[in-house]
Amino acid sequence: MTDSPDEQPAPETTPSAPGGTPPGGGGLRARWARVRAGAEAGMSTAEYAVGTVAACAFAAVLYRVVTGGSVVEALGDLVASALATLS
Repeated sequence: MTDSPDEQPAPETTPSAPGGTPPGGGGLRARWARVRAGAEAGMSTAEYAVGTVAACAFAAVLYRVVTGGSVVEALGDLVASALATLS
């Protein structure tokens, strides 16, 4: 056997129990139970979509608030008073 990167190692085979399932209860029902018992590691595609839409909506609301007349005027007054204090 050569150690070239193109060769794939042979898959390991597990001996079957007399009933035809691998040892450790490898049936579909047992496997699905192990999958469902595991902790969720991240968000699914639908959750990413909902999160993205929520972030865009929040950004739009924040943009409208910051570009509104009262906020721009308040920021202008704040900058003017800071400049007047430094002079």
